[in-house]
Amino acid sequence: MNTAPVEASPREAHDALSGGGAALLDVREPWEHQQERIPGAVLIPMSQVPARLAEIPTDRDVYVYCKVGGRSARVVEYLRQRGIERSFNVAGGIDAWAQDGLPVER
Repeated sequence: MNTAPVEASPREAHDALSGGGAALLDVREPWEHQQERIPGAVLIPMSQVPARLAEIPTDRDVYVYCKVGGRSARVVEYLRQRGIERSFNVAGGIDAWAQDGLPVER
């Protein structure tokens, strides 16, 4: 049973990503990604995750975000049920990320 935390704060995710050993997954819709995104994020909309599961790394931490954290929490639950235990929900999504002053591309 996985005892790793399911959520990470935006700052924890940013620090992990800055180290270069983690991946960032945006599960919002393409139109949302076009409006604003976290640099370096890979877009796989939530509805496409099952079909694109093979694209999600299993050999490193994967931080998943959406707008405020609801969709990404469901995706992390789905990923963990399929053995991708090193997946984490970015608490509060891109909104919390931006509020923390972390980089966002527009």
